[in-house]
Parts: sequence; structure tokens; C-alpha cells
Amino acid sequence: MTDALRLVDITAAHLDDVIRVRSRSFGPLAAANREEWIKDAQEFIDDGRFVGVVDGEEVVAAARFWAFQQWWGGRQVPMAGVAGVVVAPEYRGRGVGSKLMRGVLQRTAEKGFPITALYPATTVIYRHLGYEFGGHRYRFSFPAADLRSLGGKDVSIRRAGPDDAGRLLELVAEAHSTGRSSGPLVWAESKVAEWLEDEDNFGYLAEDGFVVYNWDDGDLRVDEIIAGSEATSRALWATVGSGSSIANTVKAYVAPNDPVHLLVEHEADKHAQLQRWMLRMVDAPAAIAARGFATGVSLEADLDLDDAELSGNTGRWHLSVAEGSGRLTTSTATGDALRLGARGLAALYAGTPLATLRRSGLAAGGSTSADSAIDTAFAGAPSYMLDYF
Repeated sequence: MTDALRLVDITAAHLDDVIRVRSRSFGPLAAANREEWIKDAQEFIDDGRFVGVVDGEEVVAAARFWAFQQWWGGRQVPMAGVAGVVVAPEYRGRGVGSKLMRGVLQRTAEKGFPITALYPATTVIYRHLGYEFGGHRYRFSFPAADLRSLGGKDVSIRRAGPDDAGRLLELVAEAHSTGRSSGPLVWAESKVAEWLEDEDNFGYLAEDGFVVYNWDDGDLRVDEIIAGSEATSRALWATVGSGSSIANTVKAYVAPNDPVHLLVEHEADKHAQLQRWMLRMVDAPAAIAARGFATGVSLEADLDLDDAELSGNTGRWHLSVAEGSGRLTTSTATGDALRLGARGLAALYAGTPLATLRRSGLAAGGSTSADSAIDTAFAGAPSYMLDYF
């Protein structure tokens, strides 16, 4: 790297450079989409969530991050969703990407996000910076005719529109809090309203659930479905399946433990699509305090954390879990403690068993007799996302 390389906040004046780098990373941006892309970029610029690396005055790398809430253990945790990471080809392999992502991490910390997540184009750079796999985005495929036959005709449903955005968010919160979900994102009500306003999306609302789906290359695709009862689940899936005279297949972004897997007569297509996403702690005490934990678990354990990128996470900590809540406080205790780096902490937060972390070298020390209690505290349903960002 040269001395001229430095981190900057991306401004509107930089966007032509960013688009040039983006086209070399993801392919050309269609002219018809350029205006919308610039409009979206301005939102990130205005909130200081667009960071770049310049060589002299030219942008050679850039990344932005969304201000999300993400469900963990049935509670919402503020999460910075890193997206649009681009590095000019001639600067790759020279440490520019690492410099950029260190700037992003520092900015997420300044913005007060306890955690950050991303979909990696490559895991190498992100693992070096403390990210580890947090979960999957699952897409399953079902025969449309199977869904059509699920019934639920006694359930009243209606078309959903932008004015129903608030109600959809209420239903999502009810489902994920009672189900102690981990991974799904919470979008702002204005974004949900835009989603429902799009004429390409078909939304249907019941008293205790909803579904939003659309056409996808001759098939149907479910983007999200929430149902608070068996009857509603049957009714919403049958509504989607009613298109079986045209579409043979329904692709669905759902959790691996979604009730539909138990309702349909035939299993989902064996070739499910999986996209892995990665997680990182930015502020470990805040991340623990915000997350939900298994109820009925009482836990006291000492941790030694080592974070080469965010020094505020490094040190001896005491983890307390009780009544579904957790605390991470500084500790002066001596003796052997469970040792975790940034990657190990992220994986544990996402529910990876300590036995797995020990065998992969991401955890060491402490008493293995305490591992089962720690595992139970962090465990729950598989973590997943529905959205790609």
C-alpha cells in the first residue's frame, strides 16, 4: 500500500468512482437502475454509514452498512448489516480490503451497534477480522399442488397493502419473541410499506399471520410467511399453492424448522439453496445484554476474550445468565477461564456448541464441565435470515 491510501467518508462527489469500482466487482450497473442506486446511497451517506478508501483523491474501495435490528434468542439486537463491499481489481491482495473493513468496524462501534453481520464473497478476509459463520439463509422448494391441498378454508384472509405494514411488524414480533428466534431481520415500517406497495408482491393478511410472495421465472416465491396457528398456516400456504395450475413449484425462504415441513405431504426438494452469513461482536457486553437466553438456565462463568481489532472486547469478563437475560461484566478473578477470540465469541453467540469450538481451536481453557450449561444458555432454534442485503 502507498502512503496516499486513507479512509474517508463517502460523499455524493465520490459516487461516480464507487460505481466504477462496483462495476468491476459485481458487473455493470444498468442505466435504468443508476438513479435508484444513487438515491439509496445518499441515505447511507447522510447517516455516516458509507466508508471508503481513497488513493490520493480516487476511491478504490468502499462499503456501507444497514442499520438493522436482528432477533437473537427472541429479542431484538441492533445490528450493522455490511453490504456492497467493493475493491478495485488492481488494489486487491494489497491489504486495501482489510483497511476498508477495519474502518467499517470502527464506524459500527462509533454508531453503537453491538453486533455486525454480512454475506461473505470470501471468508478469508472476514475471518482474519473476527467474523465467523452465524447462520444460513434457506430456500426450500415445494410442489405447488401439495400446498394447495393444505386447506384452511375457514380462515378469513384479505389482501394486504402499505397501510398494513405496522400490523405485519406486530405479527413478526409476536412470532419471533415467543419462538425465541435468532437471525431474522427487522425492517423499518417505511420499508415494509414500500415492500407491500410493490405491485409485483402479493400480500395476504389473516388475524394471526400473513404471507408475501411473487412470481419467479415461472415459479412462485414466498419471501416471508408468519402464522400463529395451524389453521392460518394452512390457509396462507394454500393461498400461495392456488397458483398450481400455472406454477409447478413454490420456492420459499423459511426457517429450517418452519411448520410447513410438517404440514406438507411430500418433503421439500432435496436440493435446498443455502447461503451462509457471518457474524461479529462489536461491543461484547452490549451484545450479551441485548440478547435473549434460554429461560430456566442459571449460569456463572469467567471468560478471557482476545479481540485484536476491537480492544474494548479484550480482557477478563464474568458471564451471568438468569431468567432469560445475560450480563458480561469486567472481572478481576484469577485462574483458568474459557478463552475465546472474536471468531469463537461470534460462533458461541450464534449457538455453536463449545465442543465444536474446542475441536476447531476457537475455544480453550476453562472447565469442560461448565460447557453444557453455556451451550444450553446460548442454544435455541437454528439461526437463519430471510433477507439478502
